[in-house]
Amino acid sequence: QVQLVESGGGLAQAGGSLRLSCAASGSIFSINTMGWYRQAPRKQRELVAAKTSAGSTDNTDSVKGRFTISRDNTKNTVYLQMNSLKPEDTADYYCNTNISTTSWDILPYWGQGTQVTVSS
Repeated sequence: QVQLVESGGGLAQAGGSLRLSCAASGSIFSINTMGWYRQAPRKQRELVAAKTSAGSTDNTDSVKGRFTISRDNTKNTVYLQMNSLKPEDTADYYCNTNISTTSWDILPYWGQGTQVTVSS
């Protein structure tokens, strides 16, 4: 019932910028944490950034100062503004959300992934 649709990935030059979006839709009662993970070839998936409904933010050290996560709760959308991109940022980026479809449940949901490629 819940769907996450990601967009905004693509190609960028080193030092450039991209903005990822992830919109949740469906039977949603509330959304707790929304975040972004990434997975490069032959590497483990890692947390990039996450933001709670209360506004608390966590970021991995490698993107601090360059990436900014934000939310538009009226649209059930989370964004990842990526500035000063580096080739090592190249990966598939996945939106992750913890969503309640009723007042009592909460489950994780994943987006389909969007590819980010940064050239040097």
